[in-house]
Amino acid sequence: MRALVGMGLVVDIAGEGIDGKHMALQGHCDLVLLEAMTPGLEDFGVLRAVREKRDFPIVLLTASDAMGDRIVGLRMGAVDYLVNPFALPDLLSRVRTPLQRVHPPDLAVMQLGDLRLDLVKHRATRSGTRLYLSAQDFKLLALLLRRQGQVQSRTILAEQVWNINFDCDTNVVDVAVRRLRKKIDDPFSEKLLHTVRGVGYVMEMRA
Repeated sequence: MRALVGMGLVVDIAGEGIDGKHMALQGHCDLVLLEAMTPGLEDFGVLRAVREKRDFPIVLLTASDAMGDRIVGLRMGAVDYLVNPFALPDLLSRVRTPLQRVHPPDLAVMQLGDLRLDLVKHRATRSGTRLYLSAQDFKLLALLLRRQGQVQSRTILAEQVWNINFDCDTNVVDVAVRRLRKKIDDPFSEKLLHTVRGVGYVMEMRA
């Protein structure tokens, strides 16, 4: 998951097939990685159900190298597959390629107002001014921009950016947001990073 987040992606994880199906059908997804450990059974059923209603890319991660299972998965609508065990660079490549088809050619660039984040060049600017962000700042900003307009709770931010379970006695998220705000908002008149009291944080333009 960390490698995918490092690409600037927002990653949601489902432990069970039924949860994954609900997230894929009800949420906003650009791509699904489906771990099909039981080909022909529940996991392929999830693939079929999702493909009938949504058209985003689905990449299978399977423990079976049987050609028949691969063909079944591709016929059901998967765009690609990887046989476990696989190398991390191979996984990232299989994710990057279909995403570039979904969002050509600006997949790597996110923008809100005059704030621009380039994931490939690892560069952030506002009103043309370079913003110098730490790796953690960059991940946090990428997540908030990916979900701009959507309030992100401290729990979600802690899990996605730091890969930790949020502890109410830990102020790591609040400290990080304050640090990020000093860099992207304080020098500018229009504020983009907002606190929703008692809920979390959101990136959006407000009149």
